[in-house]
Amino acid sequence: MVEIKRNKRAAIPIVAVFALVVLGFWYFGHLGIIKLLIASAITAPLFLIGYLIMSYAGPKSSKLYGLENFTAKLPAVKKAKGHVEFKWKIIWTASVVILYFILTNIYIYGLNTTQTVDVFASFRAIFAGASGSLMDLGIGPIVTASIVMQLFAGAKIFNIDLTNSEDKAIYQGVQKLLVIVMIFVEAIPQAFGYLVPDAGLVASINSVIPGYGQFLSETIIILQLFFGSYLVFLMDEVVSKYGIGSGISLFIAAGVSQQLVTGTFSWLPSTAGSALSLLNPPAGALPKMFFILGHATSGYLLSTGYLQILFQQPNPIIALIGTLLIFFIVAYFQSSKIELPISHERVRGARGRYPLQLLYASNIPVILATALLANVSMWTLLFWSSPVLSHVPILGHDPFLGSYPTAAQISTLGISSTTPTGGLAFYLFTPSGLSDWLFPLFQPSVYQNILLGHSSLEELIHIIVFVGFMAIASVMFAKFWIETTNMGPSAVAKQIRSSGMQIPGFRRDPKVMERVLKKYIPAITVFSGLAVGLLAAGADLIGTVGDTSGTGLLLAVGIVIQFYEAMGREQLMEMHPVIRQFFVGG
Repeated sequence: MVEIKRNKRAAIPIVAVFALVVLGFWYFGHLGIIKLLIASAITAPLFLIGYLIMSYAGPKSSKLYGLENFTAKLPAVKKAKGHVEFKWKIIWTASVVILYFILTNIYIYGLNTTQTVDVFASFRAIFAGASGSLMDLGIGPIVTASIVMQLFAGAKIFNIDLTNSEDKAIYQGVQKLLVIVMIFVEAIPQAFGYLVPDAGLVASINSVIPGYGQFLSETIIILQLFFGSYLVFLMDEVVSKYGIGSGISLFIAAGVSQQLVTGTFSWLPSTAGSALSLLNPPAGALPKMFFILGHATSGYLLSTGYLQILFQQPNPIIALIGTLLIFFIVAYFQSSKIELPISHERVRGARGRYPLQLLYASNIPVILATALLANVSMWTLLFWSSPVLSHVPILGHDPFLGSYPTAAQISTLGISSTTPTGGLAFYLFTPSGLSDWLFPLFQPSVYQNILLGHSSLEELIHIIVFVGFMAIASVMFAKFWIETTNMGPSAVAKQIRSSGMQIPGFRRDPKVMERVLKKYIPAITVFSGLAVGLLAAGADLIGTVGDTSGTGLLLAVGIVIQFYEAMGREQLMEMHPVIRQFFVGG
């Protein structure tokens, strides 16, 4: 264990802020002594982390080294000591995906599912979770932690050099710690107001500890959410170190694929529990079309039927066409590459090409951008309607941040309680197909249940803001991602040199190769982020089958293609150890 020098006077402001937070719990939360002590105990680790960072006085440039001993104790999956055979990688990958499906079907103990509000309803495809299950938070905490770390690293707040192995190790360790913090940050507000405990569990606890049934029931739910979310994090590490690709990506692809299949082929009625009819056709896009064409009269088809088949939710044919269109566009971009000629320095005539994919940053930028939208949606909802957070000064119940429907609007308009009706949350809200925005633009008086009192101009601004946000955020995250994953010009130049290759016509100097790569990598990074951002936004605007988002479809297609390519590389490495040396750089 490394001894770390500390400036203990840094504890004074940390303790002062902690005291103010505890006072806020007491004043705004109206907590009793025991509940106040529990809330303080839950919050205290955050201030301990703050102290460890602020008090660091060692020789390293970044204060994150103050957490070095702490992050070293976190549970993690050990890296494989040697090469993992292809068949074992397949077995590990398949086992983890099967375990993911099992966990999505294990529901939280003591949860009243009929009164539960899914704050991530619009982002389920991205968060790879299932409402009310152990996977309720899905990959949300992992992605949110990654967003925070990338933003801080990009703004040079951490003073971290990610090309340095020690700095990169402490960066990854702190990100693991932040995942744990984010699990509680996302779980606690949901448990107190949206994940409603079962009345039977509350009564059972009250019979033993009178007055604490509700509080302890919510605590039990939080602990289950922590278990499920941290298990997802460890499963992702297993896939990354012993399997193929990324666990996070596979979870997203598995969930979206399931939704796409049911959205296309399901014969179950659109409204569960009611008989099939023209007003209640099958939910799947193809069964819906065949049922209406087979049972409707020519008059009904002309007046209502064709419109119902093409545009009416759920799963209209236009959504199926949009799904196929996005599939082919993503497949085309995924296969497009810029190939740099390279040659072996010692073997004359041995030449090859180093491929730079047009979607160089892959689909990670759009995952991060959408996760940021999901957090905006969650926190604006919490600050609007949470029993505690809605009373916070300035942020609480602020219509500028986001307003949400009243009980009367929910019953009369038939909208969800998580659908924003105004403020920032409304302008960043993800549309779901043409019927969600195009028709209201041209017939605002007919579609007031969708416009929610807004004008056509406000709806147009909503679409422009949403598309602009997805494009700009994806470009930003693409740049951050490339720098934090050793895919920048400098790292690629070192990789080429370490494999014994060089660019013909240039000196075998990493700096020279870096200058050549700087002509290509920054440009395709920006293009990659912009392309996936616009594709995801476009898919959301067109609509997709299976009640999945356009972003989810984009990710699933890209992930499946990348997984197929990764399997090919793994098989190639199995056959040729020299090629394996090139890929691993040694």
